Amino acid sequence: MDYVSALVPPIVMATFFIFLVRTIVKSQGGANKAKEDAAVDAVLARAEAGQPGK
Repeated sequence: MDYVSALVPPIVMATFFIFLVRTIVKSQGGANKAKEDAAVDAVLARAEAGQPGK
């Protein structure tokens, strides 16, 4: 039974990592993509406007 207790933590971490990656991939794009793009564009425009000489 030592092999079971040795394999459980890596399997749990791998499962967690897979679900984390799936969540990140699913949250890209979709209905909120336009709002996220607009927010990024606004921040970039504000940053460019605040830089002197450019």
